[in-house]
Amino acid sequence: MHAVERATGKDVILDIVENMRAYQEELLYSSVVPTSFEVHLHPDDYDRMEGIFPAIAAEARRALDEELARQNRRRGPEWLRKFTTPAGPTKPAHDGWAVAFFRDENDELQPGEVLVDSRLTLPQAPELGTGTQTRRITTSRLGHQTNTRTQVIHDATPAAPPPALDAIPTPPEPYSVPSDETGRTVFATLTFEDKSGPRTHAVTQSQLVIGRGGAGYWVDLRVDAAADVSREHVRLRRDAATGQFFLKDVSLYGTTVNGERVASSIDTTGGAKRDINLEVPLPPVARIGLAGMVFLDFRAAGAS
Repeated sequence: MHAVERATGKDVILDIVENMRAYQEELLYSSVVPTSFEVHLHPDDYDRMEGIFPAIAAEARRALDEELARQNRRRGPEWLRKFTTPAGPTKPAHDGWAVAFFRDENDELQPGEVLVDSRLTLPQAPELGTGTQTRRITTSRLGHQTNTRTQVIHDATPAAPPPALDAIPTPPEPYSVPSDETGRTVFATLTFEDKSGPRTHAVTQSQLVIGRGGAGYWVDLRVDAAADVSREHVRLRRDAATGQFFLKDVSLYGTTVNGERVASSIDTTGGAKRDINLEVPLPPVARIGLAGMVFLDFRAAGAS
């Protein structure tokens, strides 16, 4: 009788390290690696290991530190680095390693399968006019078979001509609040209620993906809702030069802003889905509806 596959804590740790190793972005003087990892597990594996997730995360952070140290030792002395590629050391893109665990509720994973999702957002040169680029890498392992998938998301500037300046209220300057021990700047807040109850999310980054999430679907704000809300439903982008927020609808069942339907950024001409980078400006105070199921009250920092 064939034994049912089971994922172990060791499997998870090794898969996190493999995910980090699989994607390194080379800069001029160094290379950077992602620092946030989402681990998706079959419900049986999740339930069995849930009590030791803190220990797994702690050992994963240690293993990531050791892997970076090994990579940098292999680069040799400073004088030799100019003859090697990449030329500089490998380092985390942000301070600290973050590991989160998720239970696969959509029957996408088999028992024993571990899926690790990470993301690295890279700014583009302003003169290129192409916004930022987000590269997401998904590593999936079942038994001895490992698959890696890379997806590149270009968060471009609005495809349509911008509206008249007097049509969009100018967002106020952001204010700083100690949202955590690092005292990050809060650009906006999102207040809503989903199946898990009332929630408030502080927007502290220039890119925000909102949706139900799932195995292989990275979201920054995970909404607990029915399947009408897409796994990746909307993307918010903040323009650093003006402070203006933009919204892109990438959902199946649509998005509203203050009760008005937003044009979809997904083109299905010819049967193939294509993101045409269509964004709409988001007022400083707005109510965002996700498929008519969940409503998020958006408020830019300092908005009255």
